[in-house]
Amino acid sequence: MTTSTALMTAEELLKLPRGVYRYELIEGELIQMSPAGQRHGKHAIRIAAPLAVYVEDNDLGEVFAAETGFLLKRNPDLVRAPDAAFVRKERVDEVGDVDGYFPGAPDLAIEVVSPNDTAFEVEEKVEMWLRFGALAVWVLNSKVRAVTVHRSGNKVTRLTEGDMLEGEDVVPGFSIAVAKLFK
Repeated sequence: MTTSTALMTAEELLKLPRGVYRYELIEGELIQMSPAGQRHGKHAIRIAAPLAVYVEDNDLGEVFAAETGFLLKRNPDLVRAPDAAFVRKERVDEVGDVDGYFPGAPDLAIEVVSPNDTAFEVEEKVEMWLRFGALAVWVLNSKVRAVTVHRSGNKVTRLTEGDMLEGEDVVPGFSIAVAKLFK
């Protein structure tokens, strides 16, 4: 006898009650995650807050907080949520305000490595964001006090505390000292 598990849709995911856990939808399967820890949240806000101020001051688009879902694929649905994200103004204007998940990948996805994340899990997230259209992925790792910048075409740059993290062509003019992210 064969049993089948019904796959969940993005719309069903959106209707789940909020509570102790966070959820993502991977190929229609519900993935439950624990809330982030203190260190994770501290480093996520240290990049998201200055990025949001800069983007707002320069009318470049929108910065989204953790928990914001991006609908990357349909049938089966794929909804992921980076720790912070940026979407360029022209894309935000084109999509408008959406009650559900933002359609497509952010232009910039920011991931903060959690203590229990494996290198494989982090690489998998980076590859997924780039495959679905992100222009860049910034990975903050507080254990080694470094930021790794990933771009399409396997372009990877590792920045340490003596370096500046630049927005390049994704967030033109944005810059922050890596050391400031880990103080």
